[in-house]
Amino acid sequence: MVNGRRCKLRLGVDVKPNMTLREVLRERFGLTSVKDMCHGEGACGSCTVIVDGRPVLSCLTLAVDCDGKSIETAEGIAESGHPIFDAYVKYHTMQCGYCTPGFMVTAKALLDRKPNPTEDDIREALAGNICRCGTYPEHILAVKEAANAKKEEK
Repeated sequence: MVNGRRCKLRLGVDVKPNMTLREVLRERFGLTSVKDMCHGEGACGSCTVIVDGRPVLSCLTLAVDCDGKSIETAEGIAESGHPIFDAYVKYHTMQCGYCTPGFMVTAKALLDRKPNPTEDDIREALAGNICRCGTYPEHILAVKEAANAKKEEK
């Protein structure tokens, strides 16, 4: 399941055994939020997606290992109306925007796991994501804002 939709790919036809989840999400599903700043080294976080509730680096995850799992990307988060999306816009967390989807997905996974994170929780969760433009302080504000918005929804 990708972003709440059932999908079916055939091994050997649609997906080769050595294809990464990042490749499949981009090439087979057209989900361009899944970036690759570090060229598959697992060093930047720009390819982060949520697999069964956990943030994972899709450039280091084989697609075949995700059979039967639930995958969520930044597109799915935007479609769901999650407050992290609006908070990221409000706090101008992006300049070039390349890192933004990975940060947003990681932040959403944190909020799913820990609805009222401390600043240290946020820093720790986002530590694996790199932003070349240096918008790190804004990410913390956006995550706090989204946490507060989620509390108000209840």
